[in-house]
Amino acid sequence: MKLYIISNRLPVKVADQNGTFALSRSEGGLATGLDSLQTSCEKHWIGWPGICVDKPEEKQEIGAKLEEMNFHPVFLSGSHIEKYYEGYSNSTIWPLCHYFFVYTLYKNSFWQSYQEVNQLFCDEICRWVKPGDKVWIQDYQLMLLPAMLRKACPELNIGYFHHIPFPSYELFRILPERAEILNGLLGADFIAFHTHDYMRHFISAVERVLRIDFKLDEIQLCNRIVRVDALPMGINYELYHEAFRKPEVRSAIDRTRKQFGNNKLILSVDRLDYSKGILHRLWGFSSFLEKHPEYHGKVTLAMVIVPSRDHVGSYATLKTKIDEEIGSINGRYSTMDWTPVCYFYHSFSLEELTAMYYVADVALVTPLRDGMNLVAKEYVATKSDTTGVLILSEMAGAAVEMTDALLINPNDAEQIDEAICRALEMPEDEQRMRLQRMQEIISVQTVNKWAGDFVNELNDTGLKNQQLRRKLISARTVETIRKAYRETRERLLLFDYDGTLAALAARPEEACPTGELLAFLKDLSDDPANHIVINSGRDHLTLDKWLGSLPVSFAAEHGAFYKEDGVWHKNIRKKEVWDDGLLSVLHKFVEKTPRARLEIKETALAWHYRECDVWLGSLRAQQLVNALVSICMPLHLQIMQGDKVVEIKSPDYNKGSEVNRLMRQRHYDFILAIGDDTTDEDMFRALPGNSVTIKVGNVSDVANYNLTSQAEVLPFLQSIIDRHVVEKKKNVKDRIKSAFGFFKGLLSNNIKQSI
Repeated sequence: MKLYIISNRLPVKVADQNGTFALSRSEGGLATGLDSLQTSCEKHWIGWPGICVDKPEEKQEIGAKLEEMNFHPVFLSGSHIEKYYEGYSNSTIWPLCHYFFVYTLYKNSFWQSYQEVNQLFCDEICRWVKPGDKVWIQDYQLMLLPAMLRKACPELNIGYFHHIPFPSYELFRILPERAEILNGLLGADFIAFHTHDYMRHFISAVERVLRIDFKLDEIQLCNRIVRVDALPMGINYELYHEAFRKPEVRSAIDRTRKQFGNNKLILSVDRLDYSKGILHRLWGFSSFLEKHPEYHGKVTLAMVIVPSRDHVGSYATLKTKIDEEIGSINGRYSTMDWTPVCYFYHSFSLEELTAMYYVADVALVTPLRDGMNLVAKEYVATKSDTTGVLILSEMAGAAVEMTDALLINPNDAEQIDEAICRALEMPEDEQRMRLQRMQEIISVQTVNKWAGDFVNELNDTGLKNQQLRRKLISARTVETIRKAYRETRERLLLFDYDGTLAALAARPEEACPTGELLAFLKDLSDDPANHIVINSGRDHLTLDKWLGSLPVSFAAEHGAFYKEDGVWHKNIRKKEVWDDGLLSVLHKFVEKTPRARLEIKETALAWHYRECDVWLGSLRAQQLVNALVSICMPLHLQIMQGDKVVEIKSPDYNKGSEVNRLMRQRHYDFILAIGDDTTDEDMFRALPGNSVTIKVGNVSDVANYNLTSQAEVLPFLQSIIDRHVVEKKKNVKDRIKSAFGFFKGLLSNNIKQSI
């Protein structure tokens, strides 16, 4: 069994050095964490090698070197890098996910290239994966890949991690390809994000755009479950916490201290990007210097900016503005022996960076929006035997865990100014206490734990989907049920109506039976061995209006009424007289929830919210249940939550009690029950263990089998019944033919005798 890690870039850099290709390892947090991942699987990595080559022999040479390390390259062209990577990934998705809508570019060529590259990745993965392997896809450049892989390898165990923010539905809906992106992601079995906010936004987008409802953190799509969770990524804690012990780091610490002297050092480390809030940080520092002249000559802001896409227009403009702002601050406040902002426009080695973390009195980490931000965690981890204060943007994913940082709104220059002042004046005991509490968290939530947790969750979801597939009705299962049906003579067939025999409708009164359904039930009831019962929550008047002409039995309103031999019976002692307070609450929730409806039955009240906004409907349903508890308990009424409905009824009868009544009447040698709602589980529980019980839609722990959608119900029933009906009709036809032959022969003989 193998684990294939899929990312836009491989964790190595390939460079052309005088006609030969040299490889160097990447030091990124993702590469470090996944390298040390403890798993029973053999690890492989698929991605772009970071170089564009056209000649087949060059691709072969690079591929051979990489495959020695279990790395498999996906070669991209210069056009792909321009349109897929710089284009759709970083000029469309990146700004949208970071709430910079003004920078979002839409070009059809970008989208086409994005689709092409995701397909290239899919083709390469399919060359390697075998049944039982696992695939873990990384980040926003490959959001179409899970569905592409699912189509190519339906039973593959696929995971996806989103490393950047997932925006709110109101913003995500702007994306023209929103449905394609969401469907692409839902090809995975397990999808994870850094924070619960991003997870919540994703669920909201799926429910609103695709009209697919989550059940807590899961949805069922056809023959599988998709799970969603939040797993905050960590760092290699020991690498940073013990760094100061290394001789090369100690030397770098000494150089850093010598460079900045006795000044308080504020450290800022970022990649050049508009989401990092670099300009806002400079405005905040400028405000601090303006309001606190007593710190002039005593505080230095060391600003490390790693170059990134500065050839792109918006990034080049940002770089110019940063240069101008730094020049303005230094021009206004610097002296012969003090420069307020030390500006480094290049990357640092790990040793130099950890030395700066170790020496810095304050870390200023204030992105306007960030998926996680590991700089904040690296800074805190490095403070093994020294003090320091972390100022952290509340818009960074890390803020969820690191609540002992000084949390600020990065858009507010005054908050940044005040936080700097507070950090510089914070007592050392408080600094140590805050650092210790944050270290207790990040020392446990490491990158190794993050990777291990993801793989464990992926495995669990894979096992759950295997169990689900075992419940799905296969051709072999159909044949087994068909054989049992054919060989029995006393059959009880129990069918729910809405969502089972008939598709769910936005308005309940629109779910009337089709001609095909009526004809099928008529054919089914023609067999005297079949006792058919429509066991429904519907009111008995509607069921009688729609299906009353058929020779079938009914249990209406969850067993409150039943019909046998053409006669309706009441299963209730007295007619419900609904409490005015109860009705008042229900009417109030109808009024405050657009498109909600109240259905008043003789024995039940149903508050429907199928047409409502997904989020609002779910919220109001829970609020309604909370409001009804104190009213219904004294009235001895039961509250049931079904599929987009909250129902209030007496607890004296349900679909299970109706089954018990039927079972007392006579013995059946074949029982089949099908339903789609939670109320149908009462029916499944009441039946003998050898019954054929089938849940439609979400899998049930109670039912033996599962059909993934209502559209499969009638074809399934027909597949069981048809051959038996054909055989019966053939037998009847043969008997008629034989009888006709007998009478024909008899008539012929009589004619001969007459002659």
